[in-house]
Amino acid sequence: MMDITEIKSILPHRYPFLLVDRVTEMKTGESIVAYKNVTANEEFFQGHFPLKPVMPGVLIVEAMAQACGVLAFKSGDAELNGNQIVLLAGVDKVRFKRPVEPGDKLVLEGKVDKVRRGMWIFSATASVDGDKAAQAEIICTLKEV
Repeated sequence: MMDITEIKSILPHRYPFLLVDRVTEMKTGESIVAYKNVTANEEFFQGHFPLKPVMPGVLIVEAMAQACGVLAFKSGDAELNGNQIVLLAGVDKVRFKRPVEPGDKLVLEGKVDKVRRGMWIFSATASVDGDKAAQAEIICTLKEV
């Protein structure tokens, strides 16, 4: 539904901090499903942890936030004119359920809970093979740059 080129036209992140590879489903104003292919070549595995590589939890949260940011951008009044950016405004209720390792396909899901005063509040999950790896409440906002 949305490939990396279109994702890069929305999110300002670039390697190694672009953590969404593809969007597979999206209902604007409602929900998104995207994924990140976690490979052994990821730079963070060099130090986290060399003998038992595990994706850092903060990057799992960032991946969920990026997916939610794509949904906020596509659902809002923003235009692809380079004048607006989606910013992470908050993260609450974070829980980690299982490690994410090299070779995993991290599926990112976000559902809009509410939109209030320009703030998008999402329920987000990250999972691998149907097993929940993490969940969080993600808050994003669109800002002029």
